[in-house]
Amino acid sequence: MENIDFSLVDWSRAQFALTAMYHWLFVPLTLGLSFIVAFMETLYVRTGNPEWKRITKFWMTIFGVNFAIGVATGIILEFEFGTNWSNYSWFVGDIFGAPLAIEGIMAFFLESTFIAVMFFGWNKVGKKFHLLSTWLVAFGSNLSALWILVANAWMQNPAGMKFNPDTARNEMVNFWEVLFNPVAINKFLHTISSGYVLASIFVMGVSAWYLLKRREHLFAKRSIIVAATFGLVTTAFVILTGDGSARNMAKYQPVKFASMENLYVGEQNAPLVAIGILKEDVKDSSHKKQDFRFEIEIPNMLSYMAFLDPNAYVPGIKDMVHGNQERNILSFSQKSEMGKIAITSLAEYKAAKKAGNDSLAKVALANFEANYKYFGYGYYAGRDVHELIPSVPTTFYSFRIMVGLGFHFGLLFLVVLMLTLKDKIEKKRFILYTALWSIPLAYIASELGWVVAEVGRQPWVIQDILPTIAAVSQLKPASVQVTFWMFFVIFTALLIAEIKIMTSQIKKGPTTEGNPTEPETAKTNF
Repeated sequence: MENIDFSLVDWSRAQFALTAMYHWLFVPLTLGLSFIVAFMETLYVRTGNPEWKRITKFWMTIFGVNFAIGVATGIILEFEFGTNWSNYSWFVGDIFGAPLAIEGIMAFFLESTFIAVMFFGWNKVGKKFHLLSTWLVAFGSNLSALWILVANAWMQNPAGMKFNPDTARNEMVNFWEVLFNPVAINKFLHTISSGYVLASIFVMGVSAWYLLKRREHLFAKRSIIVAATFGLVTTAFVILTGDGSARNMAKYQPVKFASMENLYVGEQNAPLVAIGILKEDVKDSSHKKQDFRFEIEIPNMLSYMAFLDPNAYVPGIKDMVHGNQERNILSFSQKSEMGKIAITSLAEYKAAKKAGNDSLAKVALANFEANYKYFGYGYYAGRDVHELIPSVPTTFYSFRIMVGLGFHFGLLFLVVLMLTLKDKIEKKRFILYTALWSIPLAYIASELGWVVAEVGRQPWVIQDILPTIAAVSQLKPASVQVTFWMFFVIFTALLIAEIKIMTSQIKKGPTTEGNPTEPETAKTNF
C-alpha cells in the first residue's frame, strides 16, 4: 500500500456519499408515507366516508412520485459497489451480496407487484383487497429497508463469517448471525422510525400550509391528526432505538463513540456534553485533540448511555490511539503490527500452498488466524495512526443537531395534535409556520444521522478488517470525477423535478369526489 492514490480514494468516497445522500432524500418519505397512506385507507374502509378516500388518494399520489425517483437513485447506488469498490465487493461479496439479493427478490418484487393495484385498482378490485395491497406495499418498502440495513450493519459489526485464505474472500457461515446482528436490529428499527418521523413532519407541514392558505380545512385537519399521532409515537421509538444504538456503538465502535462525544481522555463517571462548541487544542494538534470553548454537561450520563452504569469507564480517543494497559486496550500501533503479521502470513500461506509446502502453510495459516481480527490495521503499518481517527467536529456536531431536532419534532407533534383536537390550530399561525418550515429540518436531521454513522466509522469500510484505502477499484481519478459530476447533475435534476411535481400537486390540492366539503362545515366537523 505504499503507492496509495488518495485522490482516487477521496473522489470514490465523494461519489458514493453524493449518491447515498441524494438517495436518502427520497427513502425516508417512502418508508413513512406508505404507512400513513395505509392508515388513512383503513379509516376509509372502516367508516365508508368518501372524504378519507379523497385524503388517501392525494397522499398516495405524493408517495408515488417520491417512490419512483427513489428507485432510480437506489439502483445506481448498488452498481457503485462493483464499479468503484470492486476490491470490497471481491473481499466480502459472498456476504454483502446476500441481503441485497434477498431485498431484490423478496421485498422489491412484493412492493412493485402490489403498487400497481394500489394506484390503478380503485375501481377494479374490492375495497378490502385494495386495502391489503396498500398495506403490502408499505410492508414491502420497509422490508426492502431491512435487508439493505442488515448489509450496512454487517459492515459496522462483521459477524457470521469466516475468511477463506485460499480464495482471499470472506464467506458467510451463519446467516442468522448476520440477520440478527445486534447492530442490524437497532439500525433497522432506528432508521425506519426516523423515516416515519420525517414523513409525519412532511404531511403535517403540507397540511399546515393548507390551513395558512385557508384551504381544505377538513382534509388538512384529518391529515394532521393521523400524521401527528403517528409522528408522536414514532418519535418515542426513535429515542428508544437511538439509546440502543449508542450502546452498540460504545461496544463495537468505541472510536466512533469517543469521536461523537469528543472524549479525548477516557473517564469513569463520564459526563455527556449536551451542548458544546469545539476549538482545536494547538498544543496537541498532532494528536487531533479538541477542547471546548463552551459546554453544558450532564454528570455521569455518558457512562450510563454507553454501559447502563453511571460509574463505568468510557475509553477516549487517546486510550485507543496510544493504548491503555491498565484497561487492556491495545494501541493503534500494536493493532497495526498484528494486522501487518496477518497480511504477511496470508501471503506466506498462499506461497507455501503453491509450492506444496504444507507444514509451512500450516504455520502461516495459524499466524494469520491469530491476527486476523486486526487485519485492516495492517494497511496502516508505518503510517500515521492518527489517520484512523474520524472527523471529530463532523460527528460531534452532526449528532447534537440531529438529537436537538428530534426533540423539537416530538414537542411539535404534541402541540399540533392538541391544538387540532381542540379545534384551535387555525388560529395559531406561528405554530403552523413552524410545522411548515420543519419539513426541511426533518431532512437535515435524517441526513445527519447517516453522517454520524458513516463519517464516524471512517476510515473503515468494514470495521477493523478493510479500510477505504484498500477497498477502491483501480480506476483513474479523472474517470471517477467525470461520473461524480454527471451524477450530481442528474440527481439534482431529479430532485428539482420531484420538488416541482410535488409542489404542483400540493398547490392543485386533493381531487373532489362526490360532494365537495365546504370550508365552513369542515371547520367544525373533523
